[in-house]
Amino acid sequence: MTYDKNWDYSTQAEFYKYRPNYPVKLIEMIMDYMSIKDSDIIADIGAGTGNLTLLLAQCKGANIIAIEPNKNMMDIGLERTESVNNIKWVKATGTKTGLASSSVDLVTFGSSFNVLDRHEALKEAYRVLKPGGYFCCMWNHRDLNDKIQTKAEEIICSVIPSYTRGVRREDQRAVIEQSCMFKDIVYIEMDFEFKQTLESYINAWKSVKNKYWENNSDVFHVICNKFREELPNEFDVKYTSRCWIAKRA
Repeated sequence: MTYDKNWDYSTQAEFYKYRPNYPVKLIEMIMDYMSIKDSDIIADIGAGTGNLTLLLAQCKGANIIAIEPNKNMMDIGLERTESVNNIKWVKATGTKTGLASSSVDLVTFGSSFNVLDRHEALKEAYRVLKPGGYFCCMWNHRDLNDKIQTKAEEIICSVIPSYTRGVRREDQRAVIEQSCMFKDIVYIEMDFEFKQTLESYINAWKSVKNKYWENNSDVFHVICNKFREELPNEFDVKYTSRCWIAKRA
């Protein structure tokens, strides 16, 4: 099994606990919309350390297959979910899940759809979904209009003028529509606030994988030092959870 080494999260895994999870109300809303039942099967693609996986397992009691290619991430996920009997972990990728065709009711991508070839991921989702099953991708995005986040972006761009936020910030509707494999696209977003200390905020940034820095790079150390100089010691971070849902055509 192989996966894109550009998206190897081995050094980021331990810092995922500093990220905010998705709002429980949002997950409940999504599950209700799709009429998920406790007998259904959900494939959580790119499950990471189990953030979304745990919410899915607790919300409706459905059976969750957590798909994750990275050992470091999976090891943390296995430890976090060892007492949850409706979660099964599988080491595989989002484009080659190893799941049987037409075997699951819902496929979810929590902050993982952007790290894959999205068209190939949609093809695999279509293959493993039962007729009438659902695709769902979601992210938590910092509110860039918040004054703390505006300052953070200014700091990053002062160090890396070419900095961009990538595919995760894009509207996913076009790529879903162009696949011709899904229909009835629904977009949902929900705001929430997450209180963090400055050091927890910096640690959350250490969970981020991008093309501009690694956690131990000089560039990242410069950014972190500027955070410490220019941001308060504690603050609320406003986030917006953004989610796209589509039905297998």
